[in-house]
Formats: sequence, C-alpha cells, structure tokens
Amino acid sequence: MAAGWVAALKLVPWGDVIEATPQILQAAKKLLGTTQKGNAEAAESALEGTGGEPAVPAALQLQHLRDRIARLEQEQQESARLIQSLAEQNTQVVQAVQRLRQHTLRLTVAVGTLAAGCAGLLVWGLRQ
Repeated sequence: MAAGWVAALKLVPWGDVIEATPQILQAAKKLLGTTQKGNAEAAESALEGTGGEPAVPAALQLQHLRDRIARLEQEQQESARLIQSLAEQNTQVVQAVQRLRQHTLRLTVAVGTLAAGCAGLLVWGLRQ
C-alpha cells in the first residue's frame, strides 16, 4: 500500500508545486493580515469623535470609505487568485491519484492473471 502512495507522489509535478508555494504562502499571510477583525473597528473609530460625533467632514469620510472599498475589492481579487492557484494544484493531485488508481487496477489484473497461470502450471506439473 505504501508503494502506491509513493507512485502517486511521483506523478505530482513537485517542481511547480514547490515553485508556487512561497507565493501562495505570502498571499495567504497577506490575506489573513488584511482581514483581521480589528481593521473594521479601527476604521470606524478613526472616523468618529467622542460621543459618536464625526471627527472629520463627511467628504473625508466618504473618501475613506471609497478607499476602503477599493482595498476590499483588491483583497477579494487576491483571494480569488489564491483560490484558483490552490484549485489548480488540487486538480493536479486528483489527476495523479486517478492515474495511480488506473495503474493499480491494471497491476491487480496482471497479478491475478499471473497467479492463475502459476496455479494452472502447478496443477499441470503435479499431474505429470
């Protein structure tokens, strides 16, 4: 059974996976850092003064919200790219496992055929 996993791991294009790993890790860390819960609370408190009164003019608040929306859209696009990259790698692994299953089936049939042939030869040899 362990040999099957080794064969599956050999089919995966590890060069591509290893090459993409730092980029994926960096994107995941950046995504995690920018989506922390404190970001929204900090932005809200920066726009409000004491007692819930606005500390800055409405035009500045509007610009701040526009900037924030632009950052959120950028984060969403980065997330989509990260998910796409992970999905492509997952597809490669699934294809490798599928090929391994096909090879295992073929080997099982070949071993069964050889076992039946050996049993037949043994029976034939014992009768002679």
